[in-house]
Amino acid sequence: MQYGDYQLEIYGAGLKGVLPRWPVDFAGLESAAAAALPDWILNYVAGGAGDERTQRGNAEAFGWWGIVPRMMAGAYERDLTTSICGIDLPTPLFCCPIGVIGLCSQDFHGDLAVARACARTGVPMVMSTLSQDPLEDVAAALGDTPGFFQLYTPRDRDVAVSLIQRAEKAGFRGLVVTLDTWVTGWRPRDLNTANFPQLRGHCLANYFSDPAFRSLLDAPPEEDLRGAVGMWAGQFGNSVGWDDLAWMREATDMPILLKGISHPDDARRAIDLGVDGLYCSNHGGRQANGGLPALETLPDVVAAAGDVPVLFDSGVRSGADVAKALALGASAVGLGRPYAYALALGGEDGVVHHLRSVLAETDLIMAVDGYPTLADLRAEGTIRRLPHQVQ
Repeated sequence: MQYGDYQLEIYGAGLKGVLPRWPVDFAGLESAAAAALPDWILNYVAGGAGDERTQRGNAEAFGWWGIVPRMMAGAYERDLTTSICGIDLPTPLFCCPIGVIGLCSQDFHGDLAVARACARTGVPMVMSTLSQDPLEDVAAALGDTPGFFQLYTPRDRDVAVSLIQRAEKAGFRGLVVTLDTWVTGWRPRDLNTANFPQLRGHCLANYFSDPAFRSLLDAPPEEDLRGAVGMWAGQFGNSVGWDDLAWMREATDMPILLKGISHPDDARRAIDLGVDGLYCSNHGGRQANGGLPALETLPDVVAAAGDVPVLFDSGVRSGADVAKALALGASAVGLGRPYAYALALGGEDGVVHHLRSVLAETDLIMAVDGYPTLADLRAEGTIRRLPHQVQ
């Protein structure tokens, strides 16, 4: 069975009068989620920095590139398997970290729902530090599907080490260190409503359950929520430097990947310092307005990375986007807002439906365009920049 066969399931159900419960396209998901989510959650998920030009540019940039079809290439069967830092994966798709994904499900346990969806599809989850449920519970829900733990590095090193070592003990397979969110970007949608969910006590389960963090408190969070939130706010805002890689490496045997790498010089320096993977991203346009679309920086990062894997996210909305990012050299491609909307609409089943839809489109594009393997898709000359960009 190929991933593209999911369309046959949909068409077959249609013959029995059964239509898909949720849209298969991003536009449909976005529209439906706008009606399903409370405004304070919707704006936090959908919003970006400034006038959101960079956020829009992330998505629009995919339209500036086109895959060159190859015929009679033996693509009747496709192989989407890949490997990241020695971890074998059935597909190059992953769910990127979203700090309020826990709030996007009706029961406010979205982290667990996404983990269960990933367990059912084999799509890895990169879990955010900011979650509604402790990392141990999320790791358990992932089952045999690999999970990666994303770290917003606290100022207190003991807390940082505790979180890292808890993640490794729980079974996470890699550490993703976010570099571009030591301070939050200027987000008008949230500022106009004075809405910052974490300052209201949401998505702080990993901190509140952490012994090193709790040791800093005068009273436990159960007794003094305001005090615990204040301590968290004081811990957030640590700008990671290159020297920090040394103690991070001492703290764990997990592969370390740096998230937010967009310049080839940063990629080369990271590799010289021994990181195991790079993650090209501009945080989906949520952190800094006025920057290049992440897809535009991807080829230079890939060229600088050599054999080191490069994960990618920002602006990915479809299987076509996934295929283009892979053709530009990404080792794996992450979904963000789309799966958050799918979660809001259908919980665990909604996320499964969305992941299968994206995998189906990616698979079918490889079939139709004549690329039976990811290596074929990444070969030189498979993708070209369009001569006239419509912006």
